[in-house]
Parts: sequence; C-alpha cells; structure tokens
Amino acid sequence: MKDFDVIVVGGGHAGIEASLSCARLGHPTLLITQKIEQIGLMSCNPAVGGLAKGHLVKEIDALGGEMAKATDQTGIQFRQLNTGKGPAVRSSRAQVDRQEYRLQMRRTIESQKNLTILEATVENIITDGNQVVGVETNRKDSIQTKTLILAPGTFLNGLIHIGLDHFLAGRMGDPPSIGLSESLKKLGFRMGRLKTGTTPRLDGDTIDFSQLTPQYGDDPPIPFSLATRKIETEQIPCYITYTNSTTHEIIKSGLDRSPLYCGIIKGIGPRYCPSIEDKVVRFPDKKRHQIFLEPEGRNTNEVYPNGVPTSLPLDIQIKMLKSIKGLEEVEIIRPGYAVEYDFVDPTELNPSLETKKIRGLFHAGQINGTSGYEEAAAQGLMTGINASLYIRREEPFILKRSDAYIGVLIDDLVTKGTTEPYRMFTSRAEYRLHLREDNADLRLREKGYELGLVKKEDFLILREKKKAIEKTLSRISEVRINPTEEINGILRQWGSAPLKKDCSLREILKRPEIRFDHLCTFDPSLKEIPVVVQEQAEIQVKYDGYIKRQMEQIARFKRLEEVTFPTEFDFGKVVGLSTEVMEKLKKVKPYSLGQASRISGVTPAAISILMVNLKKQGYL
Repeated sequence: MKDFDVIVVGGGHAGIEASLSCARLGHPTLLITQKIEQIGLMSCNPAVGGLAKGHLVKEIDALGGEMAKATDQTGIQFRQLNTGKGPAVRSSRAQVDRQEYRLQMRRTIESQKNLTILEATVENIITDGNQVVGVETNRKDSIQTKTLILAPGTFLNGLIHIGLDHFLAGRMGDPPSIGLSESLKKLGFRMGRLKTGTTPRLDGDTIDFSQLTPQYGDDPPIPFSLATRKIETEQIPCYITYTNSTTHEIIKSGLDRSPLYCGIIKGIGPRYCPSIEDKVVRFPDKKRHQIFLEPEGRNTNEVYPNGVPTSLPLDIQIKMLKSIKGLEEVEIIRPGYAVEYDFVDPTELNPSLETKKIRGLFHAGQINGTSGYEEAAAQGLMTGINASLYIRREEPFILKRSDAYIGVLIDDLVTKGTTEPYRMFTSRAEYRLHLREDNADLRLREKGYELGLVKKEDFLILREKKKAIEKTLSRISEVRINPTEEINGILRQWGSAPLKKDCSLREILKRPEIRFDHLCTFDPSLKEIPVVVQEQAEIQVKYDGYIKRQMEQIARFKRLEEVTFPTEFDFGKVVGLSTEVMEKLKKVKPYSLGQASRISGVTPAAISILMVNLKKQGYL
C-alpha cells in the first residue's frame, strides 16, 4: 500500500473528524477501521448534544467539522435545554436516527477527496527513535506515514461484562485491539484502566406507551449546524418513566452477581453517568430514578432506555425492567453491559494533542480518558488540524480556555489528567458567559476559515452577520423615545416602569422584562432584522456589564498564557520550588505560566518563582 501523510486509527466520532479535517486540508489520509460498516456507529445512546456537549458540537461546526451537519440531516427530535436560564448555560440536544447517522457519516467519508478507507486492525506502531513512521496491521503489511492519530474508543484491551460473565470485545459484537495497547505500553506511555456501560435495548412493540409521559421536541426545531437553514422532518417523541422501590429491591438482589460489586471490574467508571446499580447503592434515600425511553430511529422498534446502564446478570436486567411502569411486558433485544478498556494518561500530551514521547503521534477520544461522542469529535477535529500543521512544519492550533469549550476540555486533560471518564460541563468553563452556544460562530468561524476548513462563502456570511449586529446595536443606541403618556402606557402593559426622561432603545432593552421584539413597537424597521441578529443584540445589551468584566478577566488570563516556557527549560533546576511542585511540573511540562498555574498543587508563590527564573535566564 502507498504511503500517507496521515493515518487515523478508528472510525468513531473522533476518527471521523480527524480524517475528514486532514483530507480537507489537502493531505492524503488513510482511515483504518476494523469494520467499514461500523463507521460513525453510536455505541451508546442515539443522541447528540446536551448540557455543555451542545456547546462542543456548535464549536466543531463553527470550525468546519461534520458532527452538527450529520445531526441535522438524521435528527428525529430537537430540543433546547435550560431555556429558562441565562444564555450561557442553554444547550442544544437532538435525538438522531442511529442507523441513518452511521450511513450519513459513511457516505461523507467515502465521498471525501484525499481520504482512503482500509478495513484492518492495527497491531503495532512503527517508530524511528522518537518519531512515528508507520503502522503494522493484522494483514501483515506495513504502512508508512508522517503522522498517526489514534482514536480507538473503548477497544484497547476491551473487556465486556454481563453479570459474572466476561469476554474480550471493544464493543458488543466487535473484537478488541490487543496489539495496539501492547505497542503503546512498549513505547513507555503511562496507561490506566477505565470503565463505561450501556443500557439494555428494548423492543418498542412490547412497551405500553399509553401509561407514559411523552416528551416532544421544540416547534420549530432549531438546527445544530450553521449550514442548515431549516429542519423540516417530522419529529418523534420520547417517553418518560421511573424506577420504583420494587425495581431497587430487584437490583439489590443481584449485587452478589454484579461484576462492579464483586470486584471483577477494576476500571473506574463515569461519576456523572453511573450504572443503575451504582445509583441505587450510592443514593439509598432516592425513591425513584428517571428513565428516558429514546427511539433508536424512524424505521425500527428498538428503544434505548436512557438512565439504566447496567452490567447486572441478564435475569436481573429482565426482572428490573419489568418492574417499571409501562415496561411490564417488555422484551430485551440486547442486554446492557459494562466495558473496561485501556487509556493513556492525557498529561502525556501537549496541548496540540501530540504525544510528548513520540513526535507525530496524536491521541483523540476515549484513549485520552474522555467519555461522550461530542468530547471525542472535538478532540478528533483538533488532532486532524494539528497533524496537518505538523506536516507543514507550522505552529500548532491551540484553543485557549477563553476561546472555546474545546479549549477547556483539552487544557483540563493535558494539565490535570483524569482518573475517571471525563465529561464536559458548563461549570468547568470559567468564562462561560463569553463561551455561549449562540456565539460559537462569532468566536470560531474566522479561525476555521483561516485554517482552510470553512468555505469563503460561509466566512462572508459570518462577516455580514457581524456587521448586522454592529449596525443593530448602533441603531437602538441612536433611536430615543420620550416619556409621553402613550409610551408610558405601553411600558406599563409590559410590566415595565414608566419613563421619567427620554432614553434610547438600548437603555430600554437593558430592562429584564423587555425583549428585542418589544422595541419594534417604537421602531417598526427593527422587524426586518434577522432573528439571529436580534438575539445577539439583545444578549450583548442585557449582559453588557458582565461580559465586559469577563473580557477583563480574559485579558489578565491572556498575559499569563503568553509567558511561555522554552522547550529546553529544565523545571528540575528551578531553585525555591518544593519537591512536590517540582515533580508535578516535570511530569506535565507546562507550555506556559498559565498552564502551570492550573496544575493541582502549584501555588501562586511557585508561579512567582518560575517567573523570576525565566527573567534570570533571559526569557522574559
């Protein structure tokens, strides 16, 4: 087989974004996957987005990634979450047709110029000194490459558990990757073991939906992607039910055969998405746990019961489910299971997601200790971009914590590492009022264009949107209204205080009870402004003071980030640091004072000492 600029291992969400971005940036790319028909397969729930995860998908889209487009094309229900709260924590979520999503991603991969697919298993990483040069596969061939991106999901030494039974697999029905994991160990990477789980899959024809509460999507549905003008497909409802005391007793009766509670599972599971048995044990006072019954697609009866991931024995799974309202006659299509897998300590990575030990080797997704499709796709996109820049001998593309949730995700991983599957939350972002879903394009679209992943016509649309926002803000600042009896009467109708003196529409809009569409009463020309522009103008006006303070914080943050350590800087020779701090700095090897300040245990005093040393050595 011919040589490639990039080889991507794994056809999941990380591998898709990585391979597409490299190919679109002009680099001959090979995607190696164990089963071509499994490209883009959703191993767990059939949904994209959610709290904070929706932010990641919007950012991927703004930079030129694929996940949002595929979601809009295959979605069966769209909802905005946290709409009763401020814009910083609102998120998008969509149920998708699981099989259509997979097929859509496969079509995209197969039609992409510069991208070749190979069905094989990578057994070994070939290096020359500390440089990656190729891979060996189970087909006994060696393929040369300039860069290698590993996105193996849960396949590294994957082990599935159902009750006390366990067997080697990366996912139900798919073999694990043993050789690749051993190859990483031989290269000296620090590795650990994590665990995740999935729910039983149910036959929808055996569920009594008439007993359950339906949950409908938004009308009209709001698309994920900037490229999607309108969602016109019919939406399908989900249904809500709950566990009960009987369910909990059945679960407890099976704990003596639970691999989690018998000590068979060694890997650490996700704290924020625990198994149902873990929830029952950890929260004994909770009388019930909510379950969302999510359809797997339009043309299937398969249902995903979100909320009951489990590795309990099959007989307990059946009894447990049949004790739940609406599921009294339910039949299981596939049992729930837990899967253990190897991961590499993400502090082994640079912020570019290139490994520190081996040049040209990048890691993305669950190999870095993350959970979730969205976290994986974000990392995949970033490794694809940085692998391309590496080949061109250009500086890596690093998103700061103040730039994007993607920046928060990667900085958390490479700075703090993780001992459990990492999941993104809005609370992880210090600058979340700035990092909103609604302004992902304003923050990142230009960067995507400069990288070459966003088309010129899409960039020009962004530029026009920015101009329209500025023009709108200028307009509502200029138009003033007087405290006439008529105007004050209108304000009273809206539950707003009457005017005592003339003021601008911008000042009126600052009032909590006033929305942009209220302003159209005083200036009908504002009705012609696109809704997305109106929304941006309203958010910027209402949160003006908060946003200004956050931008000041970002400016201070930027000053620390700009103080970088030279590659040859020896943290072991810094005088005045405690042994603990020195060891942490030597392990992480931070690229800047800002990153050093975020390492657990590194004190402000230590940062001052580092700054003094940088000055003494002539770096400042």
